[in-house]
Amino acid sequence: QVRLEESGGGVVQAGESLRLSCTASGGTMYHMGWFRQAPGAERVFLASISFSGGNTHYEESVKGRFAISRDPAKNAAYLQMSDLQPEDTATYYCATAHTFHYDSPLVPDAWGQGTQVTVSS
Repeated sequence: QVRLEESGGGVVQAGESLRLSCTASGGTMYHMGWFRQAPGAERVFLASISFSGGNTHYEESVKGRFAISRDPAKNAAYLQMSDLQPEDTATYYCATAHTFHYDSPLVPDAWGQGTQVTVSS
């Protein structure tokens, strides 16, 4: 069973950047992704990356501002976020899946506990 732990959240000013990290333990050969959930809203997909790191997929609204990457040797995935805005305030979740979709959101098998990102104006 995969266990995921996110880190890197915090409070930033609008326009600043932040890099989230996700470390996985247990399990093998999984694809990874990031989601977020704002207060009172549903959890939404942001980005996913294949096991090899060679393929990525993004939700349209974050293309160009967010970048997903991974380090298979460390069982880690990252989400580099730039030009953050107050509407990016949410809890950010890492997830894994055994299937990667090239043109649709990741369908997770496992979730992390989340890390809070707060963007002040």
